[in-house]
Amino acid sequence: MADSSTQSIVIAAPPARVTAVICDFPRYTEWAEAVKQVEVVEEYEDGYAAQVRFVLDASVMTDEYVLAYEYAEDISRIEWHLVEPSRMQKTQNGSYDIEDNGDGTSTVTYTLEVELSVGMLGMFRRKAEKMIMDAALSTLKRRVESPDGAR
Repeated sequence: MADSSTQSIVIAAPPARVTAVICDFPRYTEWAEAVKQVEVVEEYEDGYAAQVRFVLDASVMTDEYVLAYEYAEDISRIEWHLVEPSRMQKTQNGSYDIEDNGDGTSTVTYTLEVELSVGMLGMFRRKAEKMIMDAALSTLKRRVESPDGAR
């Protein structure tokens, strides 16, 4: 059974800058610590990534998988799902919802649903989910707010 978690964070940047960082997959290795390799496998006609291959090494967990992406027309929502089961994951569905706060900041809501191929006690799974969510949002915030974040 897949568990779903949701967290939000306010980032001191407009939505366009946030989405530029999220959609710049080849540069994830510069700021997402566990991501060791990224390859855009397929693109839509507009240049946005349709499928992306990730190689992850989070010390206790290594995995290689492909995610398929879909975007809202105004890019205020970016969704993805696991193309096929990987060594560590049966399913992965996620999304970023980016809301313009009207004051030069954006609220980013990150939702992630993962079903692992390996068993994990509920208490440890919830702690791991919280760590993943916290790390994903805090590193995204740091990258977006850095001077070279949306080059």
